[in-house]
This record gives sequence, structure tokens and C-alpha cells, in this order.
Amino acid sequence: MLKKAILTLITLAILTGSLAYGAKSWIKSLLPEKAHFIALKKSQVSDLPYLTDNIPAPRGKILAVVTSVDKMGENKATGYEHTELARAYWVFIANGFSVDIASPQGGKPPVVIDGEDMGAYDYAFLNDKVIQQQVANSIPLANINPDDYEAVYFVGGKGTMFDFPNNPHIHNIAKTLYQNNKVVSAVCHGPAALVNVKLDNGQMLISNKNVSAFTNEEELFLIPDAKKIFPFLLQDKLISQGAQFQAGITYLEKVTQDGKLITGQNPWSVWTLAERVVTELGYEPKARQRTPEEYAIALLLTYEEHGFAAANEELKAQPKAYQRVLIVMHAILAFMQFDISKGIDILSLANQLKQLS
Repeated sequence: MLKKAILTLITLAILTGSLAYGAKSWIKSLLPEKAHFIALKKSQVSDLPYLTDNIPAPRGKILAVVTSVDKMGENKATGYEHTELARAYWVFIANGFSVDIASPQGGKPPVVIDGEDMGAYDYAFLNDKVIQQQVANSIPLANINPDDYEAVYFVGGKGTMFDFPNNPHIHNIAKTLYQNNKVVSAVCHGPAALVNVKLDNGQMLISNKNVSAFTNEEELFLIPDAKKIFPFLLQDKLISQGAQFQAGITYLEKVTQDGKLITGQNPWSVWTLAERVVTELGYEPKARQRTPEEYAIALLLTYEEHGFAAANEELKAQPKAYQRVLIVMHAILAFMQFDISKGIDILSLANQLKQLS
């Protein structure tokens, strides 16, 4: 996605004359060196104390559900989002819960891996042979007993739009846990699992509930013909079934909680959402060093809410390991939306980070 966005930006620059000839090279210079990404790819569980130190005694099981759909539209590959499974999985494990992974069909589910979004925890998940064996042998939903779990977490990925909404096993899992006062959670496209879930009292589970999910704006920006590809736009469908939809800033963290129902807007909401699940289950989440991506998201939120000066002061106040790729991506998105001033501001923040590092 990053390469495509950069090419789009350069095309816009050529057409509009708004950027100099060397824009592409300069923007690339703001990204970390190749060696940084090579090192990340080698990450292991043993490199991450959060995953190995002070693990609480067993607190029960959480079910993570991923899609089995691998194609959409004109044979375009899809599946579940790797980062959305990996990050929540680690939070649950680090806080004393075991995690079962299930899918509508069982077996090895299709996965989408976006290289520019990957961090140490994401690669550690890929590099763990035991976990990858668990993923490759996901449990068929028909074999799941909802009573075995303290919470369910519906992982996002565009494939969920096709096999989550009308799956009777998903309906039963979500309904049973919710009615038993347990936690139901979902992120990004994962809330497609909440569509069509009817409680025993006849009401839709999401009726009059505050809910977040991937927004129409986010969907249509990335996939202009989304209305033709998907059976519905997720935001529209949730609203049509009575949800009080809570939209945050585009492509930035947004987590919404309504009692035992916890939902997140996009992949950048996973860490916070997973820790909200732990809290709602009655435990204080284990202390954790924020990831470079989280620091980048926080910086971008400061920019959106308080302006360039506040964001600039924030990044100077205390050195942190920001994920510059994400910040550059948001600058490119601003240019693609012809918000030139915003794009320049965010590129300036990325350049400041490069100088400070």
C-alpha cells in the first residue's frame, strides 16, 4: 500500500506541479534504513520481555475468530489481518489468558500481511512455530462451545464481510457470551460478526449500542468500488440495525466500549481494544512499553486535535521510537486528498523525527 501511495503522490505532483522533481527520493529518505526492517523480521518471543516475564496464573480462555474467505471482487486476495490477530493474541497471553483460534471452515485460514505495518510483535508471532501450527489448524466454528470462553474477539480482515454476517455459529457465540455477561469484542471489519445477531428477547445485539468499526470513509478511500465488491458497507449496516456508530479520525485509533461490548475502528486500535477486554474481565492489564506504531498514532492524534505546534513539541519533549513509516503514510494520504498544508506539516514531523534519531 505504501509503494502504491507514493507512486500516486508523485503522479499528483507531476500533474499539479505542487512538489519538486526530487519529492519521491526525499520522502523515501524519511523512512528507516533497510537494515531496520531486516532486524525486525528476525524478532522472536524471547526478545520481548512483555511476553516472557511475570505472566499471571491462568485466568481462562479467549476465543479469537478469523475469516475463511480468501478472495473478493475480481479474484482479489483477502483474508484476516495478521496484525489484528497477533497483537490481541499477545495481550491476552501476557495477561494470563489462553487463546483458541477458530474460523468458519477450520484449518488454515487465509492471511493478509502488510509489510509496512509490521512491528516486532507481529514478526515474533510469525516466527513462533507453535503458534503458527495453532493458526494453521484453526478450530471449525461448529466445534466451538461458547461456554468455554470468557470473551470472544472477532478479528478483522475484508474476508469477514462475506462469511461472518450470516454464520449461525458466529451468531450463537456472540449471543451466548453477551447474554451470559461475558465480553464480546471486534475490530475493523471484525464487527461484521455483530451484524444480524439477535438476542433471545428479539432485539438486535447492537441495537442502541455504541459501536465502532471500519468507516465508510476509510473503506471508500482505499476501495472506491467497495459498494460493488462487498454485500454492504459495514458502517451503514451497523447503523441500519440500530447501532450508535462512533467514528474516530480516519486511520487513527478509536475504541468504543458499551458495557461488555468492545469494538475498534481499524488495525491501529487493536492494542487498546485488547487491553480494554482484559480490564472488562476484571484485571489490571500488565504494564507494557508502547510500540513505535502507538507512539506515531499518538503523535498524529495530537496533530489532528491540537495542531502542528503541539505535535512538534510532543516529539521533542521525550525521545521515543516512533514508527516513521506510518507518519509518512499519513502525509501521503493528506496529499492524495489534496490537503497540501496538512501533508507538508506531517512530512515536517517525519523529518524532525529523522533528525532527532
